[in-house]
Amino acid sequence: MAQIRFSNVTKRYPNGHLALEDLNLQIEDKEFLVLLGPSGCGKSTTLNMIAGLEDVTQGSLQFDGAEVSAVPAHKRDVAMVFQSYALYPHKTVYENIAFGLRMRRHPSAEIDVRVRKAAQALEIEHLLERRPGQLSGGQRQRVALGRAMVREPAVFLMDEPLSNLDAALRISMRASIKALHQSMATTFVYVTHDQAEALTLADRIVVMCQGVVQQIGTPDDIYERPANKFVANFLGSPPINFIDGQLERDGTTLQVRCGGISLALPASKTFQLAARVGQQVTVGLRAEDVDEGGTESGSGADCLITGEISSVLPIGSDQFLGVQCGGQGMFFRVGKERSFSVGERVELPINRSRLHVFEASGGANIGVSDESRRVAR
Repeated sequence: MAQIRFSNVTKRYPNGHLALEDLNLQIEDKEFLVLLGPSGCGKSTTLNMIAGLEDVTQGSLQFDGAEVSAVPAHKRDVAMVFQSYALYPHKTVYENIAFGLRMRRHPSAEIDVRVRKAAQALEIEHLLERRPGQLSGGQRQRVALGRAMVREPAVFLMDEPLSNLDAALRISMRASIKALHQSMATTFVYVTHDQAEALTLADRIVVMCQGVVQQIGTPDDIYERPANKFVANFLGSPPINFIDGQLERDGTTLQVRCGGISLALPASKTFQLAARVGQQVTVGLRAEDVDEGGTESGSGADCLITGEISSVLPIGSDQFLGVQCGGQGMFFRVGKERSFSVGERVELPINRSRLHVFEASGGANIGVSDESRRVAR
């Protein structure tokens, strides 16, 4: 069992830099938790505190209810996989995987069983006699995973483990890591700045910015109900489109007007927004929220983006359209059934049920309830 709990944890370095501020987070036993955010947001610091590589400046860090802030790294039942693989170049794959067990003086027969079992699970049995210099990047990463696996830790920590791999290999390694988590039934904590990794791997995601947690939730929660503009902008490719405007009432309908753009909001948001009529707000609409066929009940003539195409970018099955509307550039994702050309004027019906409305100051998502916005259990 490995439940990890941060209670009001702060990390401040001697030079005064505040790396993490008042973190409250409970990681459940056997959960796959992803720490997501840009460089310098505090995610690796959080991971290193779990590993015992960074001290807690203030607050409490517990494993299964026991305080571990003062417990040295080698006495914590954790295994870590680094971005750099950290393999011994002069040792074989077998010896690299076995190294940690030998240091802990496990019997040779037990070491052999564990190493070969891990190699079989990772499909690297045929590489056991090779050295790291003879391996591809993906093979080296599997060796690093195997070295951590054989320890059978209570907590499995990964710090940007796929960032050195090419795009195709990252996809296959995600599947391997997900399968590894399911087979080991161990708590996984994974650090990345890659939203695709977070969305495909996580049971829950912790989105961080400048040492502060912005939102905690399932991948669906984070993507579909972002707590604020930062979260909405960090997830999504291309990034979400933001339109600043004023909230107005047109009969029973609420709309946001910005110059020549007028977007009618769904009835489900009327109660939350009615008291804000006349205020400045920001509307967020994702690139894929175009209803090309006009079949969605949430689209219509009162929820259109009209503008001139500035770019057409084919991406296989779909295409990205750059659209200039009211002096603002936006990107939308559409199918390839229709041909578009630069300079063409288009009307794109938007699925209004998927619009997000954010406070102009502060950036909080007005349509997300306090309970959904809550960042920790």
